[in-house]
Amino acid sequence: MTFSDTALSTLVLVSLGLSLTAVAMVALRAVGKRSRLSSMSPDKRLEAQLDAHAKAINRLETAVRQLATAERELEDLADTSIRNVGVVRFDAFEDMGGRLSFSAALLDGRGDGVVITSINGRQESRSYAKPVARGESVHNLSDEEQQAIREALGARRQIAEAR
Repeated sequence: MTFSDTALSTLVLVSLGLSLTAVAMVALRAVGKRSRLSSMSPDKRLEAQLDAHAKAINRLETAVRQLATAERELEDLADTSIRNVGVVRFDAFEDMGGRLSFSAALLDGRGDGVVITSINGRQESRSYAKPVARGESVHNLSDEEQQAIREALGARRQIAEAR
C-alpha cells in the first residue's frame, strides 16, 4: 500500500494534533488534581494524601507477594534442573593412555539424576547410564562413578555454603 505525499502529510499532522491533545489533557488533569488538593482543608488534604500513600503501599505489597511467589517457583525449577556435575577421567585399560574413559554424574539439587560412563578401548567403546537418586544408585557403581557422584554432590555443598 502506497500513500501520496498529501495523505502522508495529513496523517502526520493528525497524529501530531492528537499527541498534543493527549499531553494537554494529562497536564490539565495534574493541574486539576493540585487545585482540588489546594482547595481542600488541611485535614482533608492530609487524608487524601494518606489515602494515596496507603493505595501505593498496597500495590507494593501485592508486587512483593508476586515476586516472592515467582522466586519460590524459580527455586523449585532450579532444584529439579541439572546443576551439579562431576566428571572423572581415567584409563580403563593398562595398555591405553590419555585417560579417554570417563564417568560423568549429572545431578539436580536433590542429588537425583544420572551417571554416564564411557569406557574406551583400542577396538571399541562402551557407554553406560545408571540412574541416581539422592546420590545413590540401585545399580552397582564403579569407583570412578562413585567419585563422579561425590564430586557433583561436593559442588552442591560448596554452592550451598557460598550463599
